[in-house]
Amino acid sequence: MEKTIVCLAGDGIGPEIMESAKKVLTLTERLYEHRFHLQDEAFGGAAIDQCGQPFPAKTLEACLASDAVLLGAIGGPKWDNATERPEKGLLALRSALGLYANVRPVEVDEAVAYLSPLKEESAKDVHFVVVRELTGGIYFSQPKERTADQATDTLTYTRKEIERIVEYAFQLAQTRRKKVTSIDKANVLESSKLWREVAEEVSGRYPDVQLEHLLVDAAAMELIVHPGRFDVIVTENLFGDILSDEASVLAGSLGMLPSASHSETGLSLYEPIHGSAPDIAGQSKANPIAMLRSVAMMLEQSFGLREEAQAIENAISSVLRSGRRTGDLGGTETTVSFTDAVLEAMEEQAPVGRGR
Repeated sequence: MEKTIVCLAGDGIGPEIMESAKKVLTLTERLYEHRFHLQDEAFGGAAIDQCGQPFPAKTLEACLASDAVLLGAIGGPKWDNATERPEKGLLALRSALGLYANVRPVEVDEAVAYLSPLKEESAKDVHFVVVRELTGGIYFSQPKERTADQATDTLTYTRKEIERIVEYAFQLAQTRRKKVTSIDKANVLESSKLWREVAEEVSGRYPDVQLEHLLVDAAAMELIVHPGRFDVIVTENLFGDILSDEASVLAGSLGMLPSASHSETGLSLYEPIHGSAPDIAGQSKANPIAMLRSVAMMLEQSFGLREEAQAIENAISSVLRSGRRTGDLGGTETTVSFTDAVLEAMEEQAPVGRGR
């Protein structure tokens, strides 16, 4: 298989974890006889420094011509008061590529379940996916207005936008435990009333999948008290942003979980859920697991390479079971040494005739 992957290292720890991703992809090439063309492009704060804008036209052109996009992390205090912000580039990227479905799997690795804020027995039951609508809602709706004494943000959703993301959630649930939890604020918001109405309509096309509705405040509590009840969560942009970040801490560290953002055209973006962590940038202290799991998601979901994706996941779990951890997990491994350990595990666990 031959694929072109655009690599947007970004800011902070982004370049370090992107190097980890490239090492794993290079080894995957060799073990499984693929060819990955890795193309570096400027994005985020790094692009502002180089080009004066966070999402240059050259980067957009490269992304549109690629088979998938990998993103490290963006942002940092350096650009907090700048005219151009890295986050503006991220919103522009989502819009330009039509990345409407953000998918965040949330699981607790058994080897580090003791680090979860949940009781260990509850943590082991966590196995759900948050599907967040990514191109509509309050982040994109107009008008947005600001005066000295008043600020206005508009929240708008169309029936088509809701139907598209809810349909995605139901299709995903059919491959899992066949349960969808739709989260809204239908007791207050008109957009949520439409959301719930459309969710019911879509549900009628999937009689084998159970649908439940939860108000967002109740859902926030249930994520902590009874996280094992969830299979596929689907919700709008703002609620999804908040709830997926809440859910991410269940794994014990922000450095553990990946995400994918999908378009209708087939082009997808993969990135860790954590930020740029500028306080540890350049020190090889970053946990590369979320980035490596993002690579695994890309291999499986964009390229259909399930065996290769599972090999990465198995190697990560093997290293964690051996007791090796980065600092956020209470260990002493560096970004480089942990990545090297994953590479060694991939080599050792490779099928006969591959890498041995």
